[in-house]
Amino acid sequence: MLDDQAIRRALMRIAHEIVETTADPARLYLVAIPNGGVPLGRVLVENLASLTGQDVPLGILDTTLYRDDLSIRGSRPRLRRTEMPSSVDGRVVVLVEDVVNTGRTIRAGMDALMDFGRPSHVRVVALVDRGHRELPIKIDYVGKNIPTQPGDKVVFRAARLDAGTPLAAAAEVGEMQIVVRGGGAS
Repeated sequence: MLDDQAIRRALMRIAHEIVETTADPARLYLVAIPNGGVPLGRVLVENLASLTGQDVPLGILDTTLYRDDLSIRGSRPRLRRTEMPSSVDGRVVVLVEDVVNTGRTIRAGMDALMDFGRPSHVRVVALVDRGHRELPIKIDYVGKNIPTQPGDKVVFRAARLDAGTPLAAAAEVGEMQIVVRGGGAS
């Protein structure tokens, strides 16, 4: 559906949109939601640095324990690492997610974010917006709207980093792609 080149173009366009809509880019703070949001956040941080000449911090925020659907998932949730380099007080926080469907992960991200301070603004980036909202979540910056059936599976893939690399560390992001599988097949 989307190859590496199309994803990188979309992320550069999103970086331009973020700069255009942010009065003071020095207040930006990107927060990626694992797993797919992390490589996207890394590319966005590089793009923002090339556009503004400023280093934008990148945090990683596990939303697992903030989800409202834990009790119906059945299995024990797998916790992931949270790496927030500093408080988000007064910052323009941009939550980065790969694929948005119901809006529940974004809502959980906003709840989890409040444990790290009080941002002045919270905005949301999604590489893909499927549009099947169950909650009134607005996506501020979208790479691509992909209409799907509720049973379809939209998968973001990015080349893995070396196991020893910290999640938020600046690192080269390998080839990325988005794949849509019909009927909920994995």
